Amino acid sequence: MAKKQFKAESKRLLDLMINSIYTNREIFLRELLSNASDAVDKLAYKALTDDKVNIKRKDFQITLLPDREARTLTIADNGIGMTKEELEQNLGTIARSGSLRFKQEMDRAEAGKAAKNVDIIGQFGVGFYSAFMVADRVVVRSRAYGADEAWQWESDGADGYTVEPCGKETVGTEVILHIKPDTEEERFGDYLDQYRIQELVKKYSDYVHTPIRMEMERSRMKDRPEDAGEDYQPEYETLREWETLNSMVPLWQRNKSKVKEEEYNQFYREKFGDWEEPLAVIHVAAEGQMEYKAMLFIPSHAPYDYYSKDYEKGLQLYSSGVLIMDKCGEVVPDHFSFVKGVVDSADLPLNISRETLQHTRALHLMESNIEKKVKAQLLKIQKEDREKYLKFWKGFARQLKYGVVNNYGAKKEVLQDLLLFPTSNGEELTTLGEYVERMKEGQPGIFYLCAENVEMAKAMPQAERLLDKGYEILYFTDEVDEFVAQTLMQYMDKPFKDAAASDALPESEEEKAEGEKKTEANRPVLDFVKETLGDRVFDVRLSKVLKSAPVCLSTDGPMSLEMEKYFQRVEGAEGMKAQRVLELNADHPAYAALALAVAQDPEKAGKYAHLLYDQALIIAGLPVEDTAEYTRLVCSLMQ
Repeated sequence: MAKKQFKAESKRLLDLMINSIYTNREIFLRELLSNASDAVDKLAYKALTDDKVNIKRKDFQITLLPDREARTLTIADNGIGMTKEELEQNLGTIARSGSLRFKQEMDRAEAGKAAKNVDIIGQFGVGFYSAFMVADRVVVRSRAYGADEAWQWESDGADGYTVEPCGKETVGTEVILHIKPDTEEERFGDYLDQYRIQELVKKYSDYVHTPIRMEMERSRMKDRPEDAGEDYQPEYETLREWETLNSMVPLWQRNKSKVKEEEYNQFYREKFGDWEEPLAVIHVAAEGQMEYKAMLFIPSHAPYDYYSKDYEKGLQLYSSGVLIMDKCGEVVPDHFSFVKGVVDSADLPLNISRETLQHTRALHLMESNIEKKVKAQLLKIQKEDREKYLKFWKGFARQLKYGVVNNYGAKKEVLQDLLLFPTSNGEELTTLGEYVERMKEGQPGIFYLCAENVEMAKAMPQAERLLDKGYEILYFTDEVDEFVAQTLMQYMDKPFKDAAASDALPESEEEKAEGEKKTEANRPVLDFVKETLGDRVFDVRLSKVLKSAPVCLSTDGPMSLEMEKYFQRVEGAEGMKAQRVLELNADHPAYAALALAVAQDPEKAGKYAHLLYDQALIIAGLPVEDTAEYTRLVCSLMQ
C-alpha cells in the first residue's frame, strides 16, 4: 500500500515534535497512557449519556505488553477506538487533537453532572509523536465502538504513514512500539524491562483512574519437600501474574475528613523520602477562578541540603492525576520553599509538551493562595503548639528572615508575624506582636541589640540604661537580623530602635544643651585620644548610653559593627568598613585617670587611649588588632 504523507508543513515539523519539544525521553509512556485513558473516558462518557452503550466503568483497563524477543512494547486499551478517518485525522495530522475536539463538544453539550467526572488529559495532539523518541516504527491497531471494521495505522516517523484494514476483534486501540536498537548513549531496551515500566507508571501515571495492568514475572521459592535432607538446596519457580501498577485514586482527591493522619504521614514519607513525620498537612480543594486540589506538607526539620545551592524547591505538579513536573517552583513562593507536596489541576497553563508551565494570572493566584494557606497554618501552630513551632523555627528561621529582606521587603508584611527573637524578658523566644503587647507606656520603639550570641548581648554595656528603665530588648544574634529590622522599619506603628544608638532615647532640649557643654569641657581629652588612635577611629565622643562601663564602640553612618562583621564573610565585600566611634564614659574613674594623664603624662595617656580602644573591641566582639602589643601595654601599665 502506498504511503500517505503527514498533513503538516514538512518532515522538519515532525522532527521538531520528536526531537525538540520534549526534553525527557521517558515521558513517552506518560503521553501514550494519557491517550489511552482519554479513549476510556470518552467511552465511559458515552455510556453515561447513551443508554444503548452497555459497558461499566469497572470493565475498563489499559494493558502493557513488553516483548523483549520481538523488541516491542504494546499499550492497549478498551476505550472508544478510532475509525479510519479518525486515525488519519488524529495521527496523520500533526498537532490535531481528537481529545481537544471531544472536550469542546462535551462542554457545548452541557450534559450536566455526568460530564464533571470525565477528565480529558491530552489536548494538544502532539503527545502521540513522543513515541518516536524511543521507537523507530509505530503501529496503531484500532476498532471504534460500534464499527464493523478495524484499521491499522503504521509509520516510521519519517516517510509518512499507511492505513489499512486489520483483524482486531475487540473495541479499543493498541499502540505497538518497535523499540530502537541500543546505542552507546541510549539504552532503549530498558523500556522493555518490567521493573523500569513499573517505575515509570508509578512516577507519571500512578493516579490515572483507569487500571493499568501488566503481566509481571516473579520468582518464588518452592515448598520444601517433607523428605528433604539437611543438604537440601531451595528450588525456585517463575510465576507470571497480572498486576495493577497504578493506585488510581490519589489521596488529595479524597475528602480530607476521610483521610487518616497515618495515611498523610505514610504518603509524605514515601513520596518525599523523609524519615520524620511532617510538622503539618494542608489539604486544599480550591474553587473559583482556578480549580485545583493540593496536599501540602510542612517538614519538621530542614533537609541536609536546604541551605545549599543544590536544593531545588517545588511541588509535584499533576494535571488530572498525571505527573507533569516533579518539582514545580512556580506554585510555591521562595520564602516558603521548604513546603513539599502536590498540586493537581486540569486548568494548569501548560506548554505544548506539558513539561513546563506558562505564566498566567491564574498561576499567580494559585501561588498566592498557597502562600496564604501556609502562613495561616504556621500562625495556627505558633499560637496553639509553641513547642512544635519552635522545632519548625529551628530549621527554617533563616529562610523566613531572608524572605523578609529579599526583593526590598516585598513580602515583609506576609512574614513579620512568623518571626521569633530572643529577648531580655526571659528565656523564651518572642514574636513581635507579643513584644509590642508588653511594651511599657511611653516606650519610644522596639529596642534591639546586635551581638554574636545572647550571652554577649546581655553583657553589652549599652543595654544597661534601657534595662534600668524597665524596657525590653530584642537580641539580634543572626547575621541577617539587623537587615530585617531595617527592612521592616516598624511593626504596628512602633519603630525599631538600636539600643546602642545615642538617640535610642529621646532627649530634651535641656539635656542636649548640657551634653554639648560637657563635650566642650572635655574637648582636649577627646581630641588627644582621636589624634592618638589616628585612622583606627572615625571619631571619639562622650557617651550618652553608658552607665557603669568605661567605654564602648559605636558607628557613625548606616553601617553597624554587626554589618561589618557580615560583610567580612561575604566574598567581594571584605573591604566594607563601618565608621568606628569610640565612646567614653566621662563619669567613670577610668576616664578621670585618662584626663589626668592627658594633662600630666601624655605618654601614659597614649597607652590609656590604646588600652581603652582595645577593650572596646573586645566588648564589641571584634578582634584586637595586635594581641602581643595589647599584652605588653597592659604589663607596662602594671609596673
